[in-house]
Amino acid sequence: MEKDKKKTLTISSDLKKKIDTSSISTLGKKSFSVEKKKPFRQNKTSSAPKINTNLDAKKKNFARKFIEQQATKDFIKKDNKPAGKSKLKLKGPVDKRDFKLTVSRALNVEEIEIKQRSLASVKRARLKEKRKPEGEEKKEFKKVIREVKIPEQITIQELSNRMAEKSNDIIKFLFNMKVVATINHNIDKDTAEYIVKEFGHKPILEEKPSIERGKSEKKFEGEVKNRPPVVTIMGHVDHGKTSLLDSLRDSNIVSGEHGGITQHIGAYQVKTEDNRLITFIDTPGHAAFTEMRARGSKITDIVVLVVAADDGIKPQTVEAIKHAKAAKVPIIVAINKCDLPEKNISKIKNEMMQYELISEDLSGDTLFVEVSALKKINLEKLKDSILLQTEILDLKASYSEKARGVVIESKIDKGKGPVSTILISNGRLKKGDYFVCGNTWGKIRAMINHEGKMLNEALPSMPVEILGMNSSAYAGAEFMVTKDEDEAKELTEFRKNNSSQNKTLAKDKTTLFENTNDKDELNIIIKSDVQGSSEALKMAINKIEHNEVEANIILSDIGMINETDVSLAKASNAILIGFNIKPNREAKKLAEEQKIDIKYFNIIYEAIDHVEKSLSGLLEPEVKETVLGSAEIQKIFKVSNAGKIAGSKVISGEIKSKSKARIIRDGVVVYSGEILSIFREKNQVKEVGTGLECGISLKDFIDFKERDIIESYLSEEIKRSI
Repeated sequence: MEKDKKKTLTISSDLKKKIDTSSISTLGKKSFSVEKKKPFRQNKTSSAPKINTNLDAKKKNFARKFIEQQATKDFIKKDNKPAGKSKLKLKGPVDKRDFKLTVSRALNVEEIEIKQRSLASVKRARLKEKRKPEGEEKKEFKKVIREVKIPEQITIQELSNRMAEKSNDIIKFLFNMKVVATINHNIDKDTAEYIVKEFGHKPILEEKPSIERGKSEKKFEGEVKNRPPVVTIMGHVDHGKTSLLDSLRDSNIVSGEHGGITQHIGAYQVKTEDNRLITFIDTPGHAAFTEMRARGSKITDIVVLVVAADDGIKPQTVEAIKHAKAAKVPIIVAINKCDLPEKNISKIKNEMMQYELISEDLSGDTLFVEVSALKKINLEKLKDSILLQTEILDLKASYSEKARGVVIESKIDKGKGPVSTILISNGRLKKGDYFVCGNTWGKIRAMINHEGKMLNEALPSMPVEILGMNSSAYAGAEFMVTKDEDEAKELTEFRKNNSSQNKTLAKDKTTLFENTNDKDELNIIIKSDVQGSSEALKMAINKIEHNEVEANIILSDIGMINETDVSLAKASNAILIGFNIKPNREAKKLAEEQKIDIKYFNIIYEAIDHVEKSLSGLLEPEVKETVLGSAEIQKIFKVSNAGKIAGSKVISGEIKSKSKARIIRDGVVVYSGEILSIFREKNQVKEVGTGLECGISLKDFIDFKERDIIESYLSEEIKRSI
């Protein structure tokens, strides 16, 4: 069929041109070239070679047929037919020499004239056409001014994306401000706003969610009533805070605390004789629980400062006073253990005066109550003093608004999951309410009071344990009820972004300006039963300071030690500390396989001591040197078996064999090593005294010179501690 016939193209004779003999032609895949050879001297008798023009017809038309073949091939390709590596085929027997282009063929074959135009040349021509004339000025592009939204914290990468500017330009800008940063560094909103303005854009600060903006408003709506006072028990460790609370609520909490000290914040409600409620919060007295005491003072109305009558004012007592004054809450001083014969009430009252706590019998306005937690003396008087102070404060709260409060303590229960103790500050909390607590949200599935009873609602000043959180909240986090699930999720996302950015910024502030850290680090992983203990232990460890070593807490969390914690300890070469918890079966097995030592503690200061000992192990030992004596080299001897021996005279002290030695030459130490042997009158001796002559050989040293000083000494490594 005609369709199946091979398509051919012929070249019109009008297009044929003669080819210059000096040119080089490329035909298809085969290249034929005419090389211009350098001129050479010819004999006068010799003549130029003649070109034979009488060629075979097939050979004369070779170039023309070849061009037609290539044109046909290109045409077929344009017709969307597959083009393989086709070779030129001529009918009949063809000699290879037929394909060679000679000078004679180039001179006589007029058909060779076309070199197909390549795609690259076409593109170059088009680009040339599009080029502007040289005299024409380039158009100036106006910079696009963008409105850039700026959150509380933002990374340099994200800021560059929002401005549509190169991140390198921002980094250079910060570098000119002597700030070294990367694209992952966070910057605060003020810095971001300044950068946006400098780059010619318009900054717009992102607004907080409506519920977040209105959280600071203290206007009460709906049903407003008097609420019970929130009283925090504070004081020095072992002054009887928890014992006093036990006596007030007729319980026995002390027996359940490890080491006899409180390590959690506990919240309880006590009824008075006239059925009025008082909420008590018990805070730890140990130095490590500074943050917990500070948190306790912020959420309280009245502080009861417990001071032991036989011990007086102590460091944590002073600290509690400072926290209470910073929170601007009234203080009632409860002098405990007043039944002891060694009590000194007047001394305590006089010492309190320097902290502006003056007793009423000394013309002051501070209530002092002498009590005994053990024998339950004056407990009702203490309650009356609290209620009297409450009337002065006139505490009010709404009983119909959406509940607000604060997290007192948080933990992960094995059977219940994330559990938090909430102190309601305002409003009414109901079962089924959606809420936001710190960086987590949830739905109230259950509420339990301090007596273990299930509740359907909680009122102001009431401490309750809630279930239904998606994850554990941090102690001290703000709690608020939202209208629905969507609002809870929106607010949580907003808080998470700010929280993560703040954490990163805290790290960045150190890395932006401090590029080097020569300290050895001890990586630590902390797992605790409750958030407060984990927080207290973390803060206590961070306070351990040393010029050469430092503690690096890579993880501080609550809950049981799991396989992930063990794997992280292995990967980071960290010590794993469990506080009031144990590992699960899988984690324990993995720890044994990976040879990870897990340390368990129930008392916080024991955990701190362990960290200090571990940090001390990283310190380089102190080297103490004791100079034994010195000798001056008089003459150098060569011994066949021993090499060179320094003939020396002991000028001070004594020279001992196997001791450390150094050679001092012109005031410079040229060798430090060990004395191998000492010879005295061809006999090997252990030591030589002052004024005696001897031969000394040193380990790996023979370059002795006369007048060198050999100093014998002992060195001792002494372990250091934090």
